[in-house]
Amino acid sequence: QVQLVESGGGSVQAGGSLRLSCAASGQTFSSYAMGWFRQAPGKEREFVAGISWSGGDTYYGDSVKGRFTMSRDNAKNTAYLQMNSLKPEDTAVYFCAAAAWGDSGSIYYAVQDYDYWGQGTRVTVSS
Repeated sequence: QVQLVESGGGSVQAGGSLRLSCAASGQTFSSYAMGWFRQAPGKEREFVAGISWSGGDTYYGDSVKGRFTMSRDNAKNTAYLQMNSLKPEDTAVYFCAAAAWGDSGSIYYAVQDYDYWGQGTRVTVSS
């Protein structure tokens, strides 16, 4: 069992940056593949980024490639999402998620692949 708590959301103007954090409880954080998703009003939850156990492998959704960077610090039980060059269309509630299966190189991009979810943090980008 793991609990996830996101932080770092807020309001920013287009072109600005934010860094989201996802703090995980439990002692097996380093054995979870992690992911970030987002959900805008009236839309389905969308994959943003995923990272493998060690952090050596990452994968991004097409809409954020080149602008967002996901990382993790297993010693701190925390995953991060650095968001640069933000656009109004990035406005959404951002969720982190953990997958308690697979192997060290696994990265997942489907909602159903993740076992645990945080409550979300809101990001608003104004033009």
